[in-house]
Amino acid sequence: MFERSILHLDMDTFFVSVERLRNSELQGKPIIIGGHSDRAVVASCSYEARTFGVRSAMPVKMALRLCPEALVIRGDMDAYIQESRNVTEIIKEEAPLFEKSSIDEFYLDLTGMDRYVGCWKWSGELRHRIIKETGLPISSGLSINKLVSKISTGEAKPNGAKLIEAGMEKPFLDPLSIRKIPSLGKVTYKKLRFMGVKDIRTLRHIPHQLLQREFGKHGLSLWKKANGIDNSPVVSYREKKSMSSERTFHEDTIDVIFLKSKLTSLVMKLAYELRQSARLTACITVKIRYSDFNTYSKQKHIPYTASDRALIDFALELFDKLYQRRQLVRLIGVRFSKLVYGHQQMELFTDTQEDDKLLKVMDDIRKRFGMGAVKRGSCG
Repeated sequence: MFERSILHLDMDTFFVSVERLRNSELQGKPIIIGGHSDRAVVASCSYEARTFGVRSAMPVKMALRLCPEALVIRGDMDAYIQESRNVTEIIKEEAPLFEKSSIDEFYLDLTGMDRYVGCWKWSGELRHRIIKETGLPISSGLSINKLVSKISTGEAKPNGAKLIEAGMEKPFLDPLSIRKIPSLGKVTYKKLRFMGVKDIRTLRHIPHQLLQREFGKHGLSLWKKANGIDNSPVVSYREKKSMSSERTFHEDTIDVIFLKSKLTSLVMKLAYELRQSARLTACITVKIRYSDFNTYSKQKHIPYTASDRALIDFALELFDKLYQRRQLVRLIGVRFSKLVYGHQQMELFTDTQEDDKLLKVMDDIRKRFGMGAVKRGSCG
């Protein structure tokens, strides 16, 4: 039985790196990717800007107070998507099994390759090929699982590589801040600090029963992460072209408020699925089937998003254009297409900080209690 070998690849400050690839005069300068409105927030920033305290999701106005000389660039999702595809194609040619977890992040399962070629040597060659052919910086981490590899990539940045030998997971993790644990939210962090937990070593030595008592089922997950335990597989990458959902009614209806309410629910469900799979959509289609089985649809190309608010607005706009016959409706449906990998953070080009926070809170509630636990206001 082979020891698992999982490689994590992460493009360094990806949006900024793409902009610098397009304009070499941006090299070495503090860069902020984000909107220009008063309520815009930072989607990404360069390391030069980070030294002043600038961070993603921070209001751009605050970021400019911290770093007045920073250059604010609105960002070009089409360019970022194309560069992501270029990297993906290289990985697809080389890797036996890989997972694209976001627009700029990949996991590769190299288990068994040591029988033929050293995994560390092979991963280094792959990384250098990506850098050479795309001109983009990329960092990597190699270990026995996804969790440790991801954390080691963070420690290798910028534009570096780190190997954690099998059996060295705990010595590697122990001195690190608990902030380094992926998906550790602000509330959990504050509670752990209140408990006197600062580094991963301290967290690792807390009995998992105590963590479960304090944090519920999330407590066991915390304990496993602190101990470097992660058995999650690398999921084979297959680019999904679209996702859809529809509702056939028990009784045909002409109630416009009811129809818009059901359409809104369908959009919210799909938007949640988009965010959970780290995807964005650039095209929305609304479909109506009347009681005589005649079916009509309209689509709209939109800025890349996974935002409930934006997608609901687009869907209702299409519905108003589509529903002109004023006869009984049998079915209503919605489809998202032109999907790409990317976190909802990318919508920060236009979304406000409040929008982003609201989405995260709603998604947390849905994860715990199901889709029906929280809804947006119904249409009037």
